[in-house]
Amino acid sequence: MTTSSDRLLLLNIGNPSRLLSASPDGGDIQTLVADLGVAPDGIAIDPIHRHIFWTYMGTSHDGEDFFVNDGSIERVDFDGKNRTTIVPKGGTFTPKQMQCDAKRSFIYWCDREGLRVMRARLDGSEVTILVQTGSTEEERRDRRRHCVGVAIDPEGGFLYWTQKGKPDGGEGRILRAALDLPKGIDPAKRPDIEVLFDNLPEPIDLEWVEETGYLYWTDRGAPPAGNTLNRALIRPDQPMICEIILTGLHEGIGLAIDRQNKRAFTSDLGGFVQMVSLDHPDAGKVVFSGHGPLTGIAYLDA
Repeated sequence: MTTSSDRLLLLNIGNPSRLLSASPDGGDIQTLVADLGVAPDGIAIDPIHRHIFWTYMGTSHDGEDFFVNDGSIERVDFDGKNRTTIVPKGGTFTPKQMQCDAKRSFIYWCDREGLRVMRARLDGSEVTILVQTGSTEEERRDRRRHCVGVAIDPEGGFLYWTQKGKPDGGEGRILRAALDLPKGIDPAKRPDIEVLFDNLPEPIDLEWVEETGYLYWTDRGAPPAGNTLNRALIRPDQPMICEIILTGLHEGIGLAIDRQNKRAFTSDLGGFVQMVSLDHPDAGKVVFSGHGPLTGIAYLDA
């Protein structure tokens, strides 16, 4: 059973933007941080040190394009106090979705217009580029190179990420490489990168579930394959087949997995949070809505 102290953490990009906390049924809504700035996007939890991290895409933008190097990463305690910038403005270009490996003391994130997958220590030190998909202004405007969602498999030693392509463009990809950059290897010339899935509508956020071997992702692209929650079983020497387990997202962005109760939560720009069983996927259930557009989501176990 879900305990009463389990929480959903949500990045709301209304005016002003907010870090919200709610119960898994969408009730007991609390504001942990009242103003996050223009464009908070990804969120991750460190359950050991009791920190919440989020990415901030920056202030300078043209619509959904962020071509100025002014992104940053912040964190607060679980109670919303002690707000701290750990990766300063310009330390990352346009940080998007993120993950936390508290046991190994790393945070990981995708840097969209920076064309990178990156990581740092939990205090923001040792910022490292793990993957570089380009560097020129022309390459920066090529959305096929834009890294957005990231997932990690520390036990298997893999890093997964999405490159989304044009909106609704059918150019999206999910890729994989070793979690640690091989010594002496240029992140722009990694020989170990695999393309797991190609020609996806517009994949966004990723989650890896070690216990079952499933990779999950949201897709923001055009229906029927887009605005969906998807998964694929990732096992050696077995075909990887995409399976849609939830449809009807409203510009789907964030994804959080409640491993104990075997369910997933999605967040979208329509302001909806939907929940679906992982054992017996069905039409899903809206558990939260009406409070403004949402980007990242995380599930906090009691």
